Amino acid sequence: MKVNFKIKRFDPAKDKESHFQTFAVETCPTDRILDCLNKIRWQQDASLAYRMSCAHGVCGSDGMRINGVCAIACQKLMKDYEGYDEIVIEPLPNMSVVKDLVVSLDGFFEKYSSVSPYLQPAGEAPEKERLQSPEDRKKFDEAIRCILCGCCTASCPITGENPNFVGPAALLRTFRFLFDSRDGADSDRMKTADSKEHAGGCKMHQQCTKVCPKEIPVSKSIGQVKRKIFEEKKK
Repeated sequence: MKVNFKIKRFDPAKDKESHFQTFAVETCPTDRILDCLNKIRWQQDASLAYRMSCAHGVCGSDGMRINGVCAIACQKLMKDYEGYDEIVIEPLPNMSVVKDLVVSLDGFFEKYSSVSPYLQPAGEAPEKERLQSPEDRKKFDEAIRCILCGCCTASCPITGENPNFVGPAALLRTFRFLFDSRDGADSDRMKTADSKEHAGGCKMHQQCTKVCPKEIPVSKSIGQVKRKIFEEKKK
């Protein structure tokens, strides 16, 4: 079945502004959106730019907006869009476009780095590993599934309103270490998170949870960070 793919194009070398270009692609229900983009690049227009790497939902490199919803192209099948005569593909919103569907992730990773996304253990290092009970480990099981695709941050309305807002991906990583029993930087993490640029700016729109390709309850995790800050202030 032939389906039209309406793709937002932008080449800084020759375009003053973005525009849409439509390609007709022969598809089958089990084709992934990424497969269809590959067909366009390999068979119709080799200049089409987009990111891809593992193509199996692990690397998170092929994030884009598909029919108005942010997703990773390797995870979405044509049968998910049954009934659509046209598939509209755009780059992730709230990020600057490098070319076509490729966006700059510099700002995304700068904000991610600002929350110290690594373990900061208290005390001296043990002779072997830092032990943790299965119960404590389970507290952040879901959070570590994050593949940093950027879909949650691109979809967040607050990201569009406040360019200084760190975004859901960074706040999810705050949660991941704030609830890690091995981490000893709780005070610093909560101090950082307690601002309008961090957890204090989240208004629980739930868009991050809706678009997460790993089905992580991002909003719930951010809510737990906010609650922990509130409870700490009550002491």
